[in-house]
Amino acid sequence: MESTAFYGKVLWVDLTRGSLESTEVDGSVLRKYLGGYGLGMYYLLKHLPPGCDPLSPDNVMVVANGLLTGTGAPCTPRYVICAKSPLTHGLARSEAGGFWGAELKKCGYDAIVLKGKAKDPVYLRITDSGAEIRDARGLWGLTTGESEDRIREEAGDDKARVLVIGPGGENLVRYAGICSDLAHFSGRNGLGAVMGSKNLKAIAVRGKGQVNVHDRARLAEITRRNGQLAKEHPLSSLLHDRGTSPGVDVNNAAGCLPTRNWSTGVFEGAANIGSDRLTYDYLVDRGGCHVCSIRCKRVVKLNDPELQVERRYGGPEYETLVSFGSNCGISNLKVILKANELCNKYAIDTISAGMVISFAMQCYEKGLITRAETDGLDLCFGNEEVLLTLIDQIAYRRGIGRLLAEGSEMAARDIGQGAEQFIMTVKGQEVPMHDPRVKTGLGLQYALSPNGADHWFAQHDPFFVSEDSYGTKALAPLGIAGPVPALDLGPDKVRLVLYTSFLNALYDSLGACIFGVVARGIVPLDDLVELVRAVTGWQTSLWELVKCGERVNTMARLFNLREGIGREQDRLPGIFFRPFAGGPLEGKNALDREAFDQAIQAYYSMAGWDAQSGVPTDGKIHELGLGEFVTTMRR
Repeated sequence: MESTAFYGKVLWVDLTRGSLESTEVDGSVLRKYLGGYGLGMYYLLKHLPPGCDPLSPDNVMVVANGLLTGTGAPCTPRYVICAKSPLTHGLARSEAGGFWGAELKKCGYDAIVLKGKAKDPVYLRITDSGAEIRDARGLWGLTTGESEDRIREEAGDDKARVLVIGPGGENLVRYAGICSDLAHFSGRNGLGAVMGSKNLKAIAVRGKGQVNVHDRARLAEITRRNGQLAKEHPLSSLLHDRGTSPGVDVNNAAGCLPTRNWSTGVFEGAANIGSDRLTYDYLVDRGGCHVCSIRCKRVVKLNDPELQVERRYGGPEYETLVSFGSNCGISNLKVILKANELCNKYAIDTISAGMVISFAMQCYEKGLITRAETDGLDLCFGNEEVLLTLIDQIAYRRGIGRLLAEGSEMAARDIGQGAEQFIMTVKGQEVPMHDPRVKTGLGLQYALSPNGADHWFAQHDPFFVSEDSYGTKALAPLGIAGPVPALDLGPDKVRLVLYTSFLNALYDSLGACIFGVVARGIVPLDDLVELVRAVTGWQTSLWELVKCGERVNTMARLFNLREGIGREQDRLPGIFFRPFAGGPLEGKNALDREAFDQAIQAYYSMAGWDAQSGVPTDGKIHELGLGEFVTTMRR
């Protein structure tokens, strides 16, 4: 094996047969795809049957560590889980941090490939001595916390790291997630439902070995430097102190805070759910991930006579505060903290859950859902009690939760009566809590992301609006030569989204956290290249690494085309082409549909895809070394 960063081992698990096999990966494959997202896409394209039902045994799920995960490189704790999504019926991809990925690396594996379906519930236990499939019938039906406790007790090891689903995944909620350490989530695309469909409750890992690297002294030097920078830099220090919660206050003041299912951008109760209240009234600690000095995770505790919230389930960030807060008309932070805890116990994505509930609330207020159909529940905006009840019903598919567990797009089809006008989805996935009408590149991200609306497909516009903007300076080595206005939709904005979409795909292949590396974080591109050199011994360059990101993005496009998802699905909800209603942006900032469509076509052209269809050209596929996949979308 050329590189010491990899063990070069993949664990293949056939749940139908109950078999386990460890195989070696060719070093050229590892250098070409690195790990994480890249390795996940490689195995999906090669082994997932085209057109398969996402909830059938034929679906393939890949869990892959990033190249740098577990090596001690700063801000690189992440692993990627890939499969076919039961929510979008295209690519499912979600990343998570914490400590699980590093533990898997210490067990000697770079990835796990799972297929089939176990006859009865099972879980996978992996140590540096090997792997085994164990009986999980006694775990089925338990929450994530209860399951983690039982598995650690059975293993006799309270340091085992457990990747687990809850009742959401068991009951095939189409936006169920997978969590580790109860607060680190692969939250989007319904990967928990994929795991549940396979009767796989958990993957417990415990490794005691040390991951070898090529130049440990160089690695330690870079790590120390960036650890000091994390304490000094305003981006990382603010993340440590406040997490992402200041976004509530900033966006509300700007008039773009999603409120009552995006019907307006201003919420009268924003101060009650914002950064100060969360930080000063309920925060008890700041959690972190493997080898990260930033420690941006929120840890809350609530010991109220009516609402108890355990600190072991972490705490909400911006997306959750808004999806369950302003977007559902809820201004009681205690209720939002409880909603977050319930979703973590049940392993349900908080973005989709909040969006589905806000959609149902609007349908109810518009008379499209009646009280008879909700079994007497009053689904009006601001109903705190019903919010928590609906989360329970969704997780267990009870009452109207049976409908809402399908996701808002499928639920709208069932409701009919024009309910489609109230959904906010791209490729079937609910949009995150950021409005493209104030940063147009984000709209391109939503439309172009292969796994549905995703706010980290590329970098965000505000980092590049002036010569002095941090992103403008930090990403100059990519050829981003100057500032680009937040509302621009011309070629410069398209190029910015294109280049940073390559960069973010690279981050997901390296295992780098978006909050740790530039432009959102602190680790500079030069150091990132040096980290790869120190860990692997490769004489690599920024060019080679970014080309890997481009390669992975193109592979994701090929996968979706194969599954029937293409140009028609690269769109935005209609609301973003209408001006804001209410607040300081009243009557302003509607996206121009023609300009947006032209920007999509410009992205295709710049990416080497056909400008009309968005299909990668044969020339581009071969230029990226993907010749074996040329016929992938022509089945």
